[in-house]
Amino acid sequence: MQHDTAARRGRQPGWRLAGSIGTGAAAGMATAAGVLFGRKAVAAAKTGTGHPLKHRVLDAAAGAIQRKYPLDAMSTYLNGFHMYADEMGRQVEATHICIHLRHDLHQCVIFDRNTPDARLIGIEYITTEQRFRDFPDEEKRLWHSHHHEVKSGVLVAPGIPDRAEHAYFSDLATTYGKTFHTWQYDRDDFPYGIPQLMMAFTQDGQADEAMIRDRDRRLGVSTEHKRQNRADIPDPAVVPGANSWQSGRTVQTCLEETDFKR
Repeated sequence: MQHDTAARRGRQPGWRLAGSIGTGAAAGMATAAGVLFGRKAVAAAKTGTGHPLKHRVLDAAAGAIQRKYPLDAMSTYLNGFHMYADEMGRQVEATHICIHLRHDLHQCVIFDRNTPDARLIGIEYITTEQRFRDFPDEEKRLWHSHHHEVKSGVLVAPGIPDRAEHAYFSDLATTYGKTFHTWQYDRDDFPYGIPQLMMAFTQDGQADEAMIRDRDRRLGVSTEHKRQNRADIPDPAVVPGANSWQSGRTVQTCLEETDFKR
């Protein structure tokens, strides 16, 4: 009897530890689930204004049950500015949520801001210099370089430590992007019209400084600090064919009526 009691007593600390770990893990999982549910609830509250109750319930259920693998895989949040390919004076802020899909391709969805009720305004594909060099000349006209966005500090990754951001942008400086905006939110309060080709800035004095200052204030970043931190990133030579608007002629999308084929 004494031996059994002592044995049980000897085991108790281990059982207590295992129980504590199990309880802690369960509590951690419950907390994480609660935070996730809370975030979804806040998002639903911000985006559900005017929705019938039935739709709000269905949206909440889908948010809790369904997995969205492409969205779950998105990893990088970038903020920058685009201009319309045929009009430098029309400039808009662009929040990118991206995934590095493969070694020579990033793909990004673009919103007007980083909030639960953000408007989806476009997409961007980003490729390497090596891949871009192999494009046909007509394809190259749709793409812009990222060298100035990176070196100037205008393109930022909010919340990322300087050292990590520097490493990321060292690679991004030599890449090229193709961007279409599907919502001209600087002009319309609804996604009217057809997708518009967008471009990036290539030198100082092109981007609207007031817009940059406002962005910096809201996001708690400093474009000038980013510029200084990236001064040692080599400034790559731009491959001919990119930034086609610099020639004085550009391309833009338009509707064209055509025969329907069966």
